[in-house]
Amino acid sequence: MKYSGWKVLRQALGGNKGWEPVWRDPAPKPAYDIIVVGGGGHGLATAYYLAKEYGLTNVAVLEKSWLASGNAGRNTTIIRSNYLLPGNEPFYELSMKLWENLEQDFNYNAMVSQRGVVNLYHSDPQRDAFARRGNAMHMAGADAVLLDEQGIRELCPFLDFDNARFPVKGGLWQPRGGTARHDAVAWGYARGADQRGVDLIQNCEVTGFQVKNGRCIGVETARGPIAAKKVAVCVAGSSGRVMAQAGLRLPIESHVLQAFVSEGLKPIIPGVVTFGAGHFYISQSDKGGLVFGGDIDGYNTYAQRGNLPVVEDVCESGMALMPMIGRARLLRMWGGVMDMSMDGSPFIDKTSVDGLYFNGGWCYGGFKATPASGWCYAHLLAKDEPHPVATELRLDRFKRGHMIDEKGAGAQPNLH
Repeated sequence: MKYSGWKVLRQALGGNKGWEPVWRDPAPKPAYDIIVVGGGGHGLATAYYLAKEYGLTNVAVLEKSWLASGNAGRNTTIIRSNYLLPGNEPFYELSMKLWENLEQDFNYNAMVSQRGVVNLYHSDPQRDAFARRGNAMHMAGADAVLLDEQGIRELCPFLDFDNARFPVKGGLWQPRGGTARHDAVAWGYARGADQRGVDLIQNCEVTGFQVKNGRCIGVETARGPIAAKKVAVCVAGSSGRVMAQAGLRLPIESHVLQAFVSEGLKPIIPGVVTFGAGHFYISQSDKGGLVFGGDIDGYNTYAQRGNLPVVEDVCESGMALMPMIGRARLLRMWGGVMDMSMDGSPFIDKTSVDGLYFNGGWCYGGFKATPASGWCYAHLLAKDEPHPVATELRLDRFKRGHMIDEKGAGAQPNLH
């Protein structure tokens, strides 16, 4: 079924009795060409592009719970490509370009809203660093505008420009950035993959890998063994636990990242605003809620909940940036488990086990990377060679001394 405005009107006049299920609920087959472990945004995007771009449809996506039950439905929905380093910026710009045509591509309303992303700076050295990043963005074909204080006043007049400790001096603005509806993105990819013959198998936890003579030939699941020529893992914060079942140890730590949403308010925030003197970012959803977040909790965990010190830190940053936020009532909060790599950058690579592939280490950036992650992972699986914009995202880069340290913080996952 193809969706359109006319289809909505026709179904409304007919009592909405003609809608078809968005995807099937198939039983797992004994064997597939490719098994994708993880039914979040990245796994579903990978399956979609495998089918659409490479004609590989004998594919199964295995999800231990329901589709998009992990970080895909537990993030702050920001999309952007304002990166600095050549190992990252071309990749995220590819993702930005895919976002811009995503809804037309898979015929699903993902509520992609390019309202802009602005990173504020509060000192002259920070301005110089942002100018350098903006120039790097231009070199990669992205858009970037360095705004002075007056430009920020016109864009975001509600900020506290006269804060004694953190005066707003200007910001780096990416007009093409913005937000998208996180779960709708996963649903759109799921629907598109299912229409092309991919099996989306929910409530099917992978409990082990079948490895014979150094090659992965399938997986063990809660619903029985399933054979495969290739197995592709993309399970975000569960990466360490899942890959350990294949005897692999990853340069990744799992941390919880909290997010918050306020009660619905009238439109006030034009796009996404990030605080340059602390880790705080905020936008406003189409329903009016202020969606915001900050730092990860400083301990390793697999729990999808955080603690109060980080709540306090996030609220302090919000109040320092825009004191009016103190009048809004918090509606709800949640946590996602982040797969924090040592240098803050991701991996899309083969592993030392033949036939076993890995996608992870997305830190804070997993949602905005969803289209390019799926696109590049599908390319790797189909051709057994990395996509041109993902050649640096290798698992052995620490051994080779080729870190992609976007923040310059060193090998400390909690600082990325």
